[in-house]
Amino acid sequence: MSTQHKIVIVGGGAGGLELATRLGRAYGRRQRAVITLVDKNRTHIWKPKLHEIASGSMDLGDHQVDYMAQAHWNHFTFRIGELKGLDRSNKTIELAPYVDEQGRAVTPTQYLHYDTLVICIGSLSNDFGTQGVKEHALKLETQHDAKSFHSRMVNACIRAHNQAGVIHKRQLHVAIIGAGATGVELAAELHRTTREVVAFGLDRIDVDKDIKVSLIEAADRILPALPPRMSQATEHLLSRLGVQVLTSSKVMEVSSMGIRLADGREIESELVVWAAGVKAPDFLKDFGGLETNRINQLVVQDTLQTTRDPDIFALGDCAACPCSDADGGRAGIVPPRAQAAHQQATHMWRQIQRRLAKQPLKPYRYKDFGSLVSLGKFSTVGNMMGGLIGKSLMIEGYFAKLMYLSLYKLHELAIHGIFKTTLFTLSRMITKQTNPTVKLH
Repeated sequence: MSTQHKIVIVGGGAGGLELATRLGRAYGRRQRAVITLVDKNRTHIWKPKLHEIASGSMDLGDHQVDYMAQAHWNHFTFRIGELKGLDRSNKTIELAPYVDEQGRAVTPTQYLHYDTLVICIGSLSNDFGTQGVKEHALKLETQHDAKSFHSRMVNACIRAHNQAGVIHKRQLHVAIIGAGATGVELAAELHRTTREVVAFGLDRIDVDKDIKVSLIEAADRILPALPPRMSQATEHLLSRLGVQVLTSSKVMEVSSMGIRLADGREIESELVVWAAGVKAPDFLKDFGGLETNRINQLVVQDTLQTTRDPDIFALGDCAACPCSDADGGRAGIVPPRAQAAHQQATHMWRQIQRRLAKQPLKPYRYKDFGSLVSLGKFSTVGNMMGGLIGKSLMIEGYFAKLMYLSLYKLHELAIHGIFKTTLFTLSRMITKQTNPTVKLH
């Protein structure tokens, strides 16, 4: 029987894939540990890119990472399946059978033993029980969600062009509920991509009259988690683009015809996107007896260890990690951002090094480097936490766009290395010259 340390990472998002890759290169290659990555999907996509897939400004195939190939090249094992059970006494997790589109089982129920378990399964949007959301609103939580929205958007344009009679105002009206980063970025991208779709021969559609994008937020300003100056600059730019921004507008019901607000107003729309709220998956609630908070996040210590089991760690959006106010956290919790997942994956890599060397673990401290919101080709706005100047510095335009792009490049460098990242970047630049400016299928 192998005495190698067994490390199981559940969740192949930004943090999980970066951690598995680094561990595989360092320990898997030399057979000093057995590293297994678990995910319910076959491929990885950087979650902040989902709004670009949904709008059609990015081709999913150009940015997907195949888990099986990544595992083979980087000396770890990939297992497809969804986390179903946890037996802490026997240090075993249970994975539900993976089922294909025809309902046939591809894999049976799987049981994996661990010495160190890292849970990083991300977060979902939180509909707060709002009536009709599950039945009539689309969400942007997965690759499938993004592709489904894009397909519906393109189909709506083609249908409107080919129908007899007047185009109803709700047909090409996209209503986005939630003006956080995802909602704002999607609204800006859709302003451009819907017009580019129409430019490919759908000339019965009047882009200024028939196409409309609305952004609806319950708080008194968009981007409520970010500094007010960013909110004001972003809202000004969206308004210039023609995006309708409605703040202090709580949604009470979503139907097939549109949205009903708390003040009684009704917004007609056949394409409704729910991008509000954040919570961890429901099944994590008291999962395996581990402590969770009100939004199902696993409560962890500053070492990223769960409070009730030192052999189980959690990171990323599904973890409630303590954070002092000085670190930029809300209510003492590290905010659910890509930069936090990247930082925690790096810290977790060092924690595992210490565990294997039987050294004491060190606390994680969140470093807030600021926030960036991409408004597509029009602009990028953000704030940088000024360690040199002692305060937050607002940035906008080309420099902010470069900073935004660099976040994704850092993620690619972590999983691919500099040679492959350079090749991928060049390949996309060449492909862009021969493809439509927007994805049409």
